[in-house]
Amino acid sequence: MADEATRRVVSEIPVLKTNAGPRDRELWVQRLKEEYQSLIRYVENNKNSDNDWFRLESNKEGTRWFGKCWYIHDLLKYEFDIEFDIPITYPTTAPEIAVPELDGKTAKMYRGGKICLTDHFKPLWARNVPKFGLAHLMALGLGPWLAVEIPDLIQKGVIQHKEKCSQ
Repeated sequence: MADEATRRVVSEIPVLKTNAGPRDRELWVQRLKEEYQSLIRYVENNKNSDNDWFRLESNKEGTRWFGKCWYIHDLLKYEFDIEFDIPITYPTTAPEIAVPELDGKTAKMYRGGKICLTDHFKPLWARNVPKFGLAHLMALGLGPWLAVEIPDLIQKGVIQHKEKCSQ
């Protein structure tokens, strides 16, 4: 996995028990309840440790998710829209998170703004089906990706803080 701090954060995220995807009707409802409980706990833990960095919501069926994430760099907040669909083979297949406004700005991204999680995250996800859920996707997927990519994109001048752009 990663460093001790990451292990501690992940250990505090509840694991999921229901092995169900969108096609599984009643079981999917149970899985969604577990997903929300896990996400709520993760967000609460983040707020308590002054590390609040995303908001997520879903459509009624829980198959399309969207929200915002942010990254603080040199005391400036960089905010991005995020979105993803739950794959039909979920939880066996992890969702692919997209940050549309960064599409084409980094090599660690696929067409449509989907972030690259192939090398590090997807093998970890595969070893932890069905225990991992969307909170784990955020903690071990999007979070580390932002921590590596955003400072690099800022340093290269590829992205600028919105206030600097409007001056």
